[in-house]
Order: sequence, then C-alpha cells, then structure tokens
Amino acid sequence: MDFHFPTLREALVLLPFVIPICVWVAWSDMKFMKIPNKAVLAMAAVWLVVGWLAVPLTAWLWGFALMAGVLVAGFVLNAAGLFGAGDAKFAAAMAPVFVGGDLRLILALYAACSLAAFAAHRAMKHLPAFRRAAPDWLSWTSPKFPMGLALTGMLLFYLLTAFLPQG
Repeated sequence: MDFHFPTLREALVLLPFVIPICVWVAWSDMKFMKIPNKAVLAMAAVWLVVGWLAVPLTAWLWGFALMAGVLVAGFVLNAAGLFGAGDAKFAAAMAPVFVGGDLRLILALYAACSLAAFAAHRAMKHLPAFRRAAPDWLSWTSPKFPMGLALTGMLLFYLLTAFLPQG
C-alpha cells in the first residue's frame, strides 16, 4: 500500500510561509486557547498568493473548493460542540495544502498528530520546568485541548513527507 506524498516543489514553495504561521498558531492556541483570525487569514493568503506556484492551476483552484468544504464541515462540528471555531477556521485555511493528497496519509497524520500533541501537552503541563517557562498559558488549566497544536503538526509533517525517500 503506497501513499502519495506531496512533491518536493510543494514543500519548498509552501514551507517557508507555513512554518512561521504554524508556530504562531500553536503558541497562540496554547497560551490563549484561541487561534487569531489574522493567523487564519495569513494561512489562506499563502494559498492564494503562492499556492499556484506549488501545484498545477487546476489543483490550485480545487484547493479553494476544499477550503470551502472544510469550512462548512468545521462550522457543523463547531455547532455540535466537537470543534472550536478557531480550529475550524484554521483547518479550512490549511486544507488547500492537502489538495490531491492521499486521504489515507492525511487521516493517519491527523490521528497521529492529534494523539501525540494531546499526550505531549498533557505530560508537559505536569512538568515544573515547562510550567515555569510558560506560567501564563491558559491551556495548562483549561479542560479543553489546544487543537491548533495538533493541526499545525499535521500540516508540517505532511509537507515534510516530501523529503522522505520515494520508491
């Protein structure tokens, strides 16, 4: 069973823009339990401004359809209380990056990053060194989980798979 990985071109075009946005989103979600709308707009702007350099034009256009579909699904999940509004908006903004991707790989990354981020965050909040380093993070005491941490991990790891040996 072979996975379809993103191309090296996709990764090289998108990663320089995606990395700082992912750091911003993960940090903000852990510190404030919110993903700023500016970060969501920045992620969507990456697709709009440079996405067409990463993928063929048809795929770039389909990326916008994928963004809209994920936004609708995210709002439904938010209304059901299963997903935060910021998480839903960021998931939609990052969705075009996955256009043409292997659904099995995407779902596996989502599951793995969600579980790993949850376990790491919950473990770190009990370590005094981490609590002292970030004493004002709302995520340490919130019953909710900062899903932006898992979403950004998923996005970064997906693009980084382009650097794995193929074949």
